[in-house]
Amino acid sequence: MTVFTHPEFDNHEHLSFYCDPDSGLRAIIAVHNTSRGPALGGCRMFPYDSDEEALRDALRLSRGMTYKSALAGLNLGGGKSVIIGDPREHKSEALLEAMGRFLNQLGGLYIAAEDSGTSVADLKIMGRHTVHVAGIADRPGFDGKPSNGDPSPATAYGTFVGLQSAVRHKLGRSDLEGVKVAIQGIGNVGYRLARHLKDAGAQLWVYDIHQDQVDRAVDELGAVAVSADEILTLPVDVVAPCAMGAILNDASIKRLQAPIIAGAANNQLANPRHDNALWNRGILYAPDFVINAGGIIDVYYERQGPDPKAVRRHVEAIGTTLDEIFARSANEGLPTGVIANQLAEERFKHTAR
Repeated sequence: MTVFTHPEFDNHEHLSFYCDPDSGLRAIIAVHNTSRGPALGGCRMFPYDSDEEALRDALRLSRGMTYKSALAGLNLGGGKSVIIGDPREHKSEALLEAMGRFLNQLGGLYIAAEDSGTSVADLKIMGRHTVHVAGIADRPGFDGKPSNGDPSPATAYGTFVGLQSAVRHKLGRSDLEGVKVAIQGIGNVGYRLARHLKDAGAQLWVYDIHQDQVDRAVDELGAVAVSADEILTLPVDVVAPCAMGAILNDASIKRLQAPIIAGAANNQLANPRHDNALWNRGILYAPDFVINAGGIIDVYYERQGPDPKAVRRHVEAIGTTLDEIFARSANEGLPTGVIANQLAEERFKHTAR
């Protein structure tokens, strides 16, 4: 396994590996950049096929968090942690406590939050051994409802706002009535996004690796269940990736029929060049690290002091940011991901430590 010559290594400031034989914990923490503040990002648990795959995910995700926080205007850096294992089979209290001790060793350089495969309850267990966890405090949510710290509602709402922006720019529509949306991944964020879309009058097609989550969307939202092979290639208006990353690749992009990609998944592009591949096909791509920033915004305000109205305004500004990216992309003849990267780098590369 290489690090400094790894294709996803982007001058990361810190990378650490942790193994606790007693609990079975094997984890990686990657810190990409802290020029704007401490690195904050989710702690993901996933049954990676190899250590190399886990390392690649940690490097890509941490870099994405730097860009996400910068474009969201937050005084945070980018970091991510991954735990190797199936959360439905291998997660235990002992493993989570060991992860808390691992986090504490970094002394606040990296702050963990909920992510795929982990929950608020899991982060609270880690918090027995460290103060460097976030998104765990009971507080009024951005929507006025009580929140236990789970950032999923804010992530889903921000994605919904961003999807509306994409539909305005590509389809010239000011509403979502009858708009056809295929959602890949119908878990915490995907389901909430589906609920917003349903309430706005959209038609839904869904897929998830967990059948119970698909069944819930079908029963409660009237969604149409489709297979893994179909979900990205349906003749719909919008494809919304809300599961794992790297799903937009040479093979899948050729088969896309939707004119818009707008979803909550991180690192949707398998390779940066796929931004240009989408552009060449005339597909409007809402850069994932822009559209899914609602969760990190919500967690940021928890640390600053809960302010539901401020959180809502900040999350809704995701739409304004995407409006700017889409307009600049059209005016300059450059892919949306290129424009988003340029804007983010203006904000963190020239910030004094």
